[in-house]
Amino acid sequence: MSTKIPIETSARHIHVSREDFQRLFGENTELHFIKELSQPGQYLCQERLTVKGPKGQFESMAILGPFRKETQVELSLTDTRKLGIPGVIRQSGDTEGTPGCILCGPCGELEIPRGVIVAKRHIHMTPAEALALQVQDNDEVFVLTKSYGRALIYADVVVRVHRSFRLSMHVDTDEANAFSSDAEPYGVIVRLFDDTYNTDKWIDEVLSGIHR
Repeated sequence: MSTKIPIETSARHIHVSREDFQRLFGENTELHFIKELSQPGQYLCQERLTVKGPKGQFESMAILGPFRKETQVELSLTDTRKLGIPGVIRQSGDTEGTPGCILCGPCGELEIPRGVIVAKRHIHMTPAEALALQVQDNDEVFVLTKSYGRALIYADVVVRVHRSFRLSMHVDTDEANAFSSDAEPYGVIVRLFDDTYNTDKWIDEVLSGIHR
């Protein structure tokens, strides 16, 4: 028996370091709480920033708290094309070698040299849920979505395990728009192979006439 995994859409947003925040909003300023998000300890902030790239900009982009060690901008691939920034798919926090952008706040502009990512789709779960689903932290799984006429199997979904997490799968707006679902979309982990399997290898095998 599998587990129903709620699917949540993660729209473009920013995580900021305290240092960068105070450069953009002024010395000794703090994040102002608006509401809790689904993951414990994460919250939407009152403050907003403009994000600029070579070809365009997004105004009034949401900031999520609390402060992070490093500023990170999370976009969809469609968003990166509008800004003229390369779309680099990464797990949150993995910013080495990623592009930067310009952040504009009430106290001026700040150019960050890296930190713009397209977040790799992922599932948050507790250790107990991971044990029940027979997966481990950083495993990659297939998830079949519940839908009406446009169901999808998402490959390369990263499992992220922590005792403070609440079970949910996060996709960006491009991925969410790819399937039609009701007000409470969900998916289930499906096992197409006996173990973790590289999807690129699977495609090459199918093109070569090998079917597993």
